[in-house]
Amino acid sequence: MDIEFASSKLQKVLGDEKKLQQNYGDRAKPIKLRLVLLIQAECLADVPHTPPPRRHMLSEDRKGQFAVDLKHPWRLVFEPANDPLPLMDDGSIDLTRVTKLRIIEITDYH
Repeated sequence: MDIEFASSKLQKVLGDEKKLQQNYGDRAKPIKLRLVLLIQAECLADVPHTPPPRRHMLSEDRKGQFAVDLKHPWRLVFEPANDPLPLMDDGSIDLTRVTKLRIIEITDYH
């Protein structure tokens, strides 16, 4: 998939092994693994919804966003960046046609 970043700062940190380690410590390795997984997937449906990545859709104030697990309780949060957003007849997101993601943040939103 194509990956973009919500901010240039996030892109710089996640794209530099040393900065990644400095900023995220023991979360650096799972972050790197999840980014590789997202990049290698052809579409969002290819990202497993079972652990360890556990792709899941978020709700409430994060509706339209997804996350994958890192080191508990941290998550890598992203959203589809396809324009237009591929939808199914029922209005839900068609994960098989999401081929572009925007990485929003790494956070503990719990």
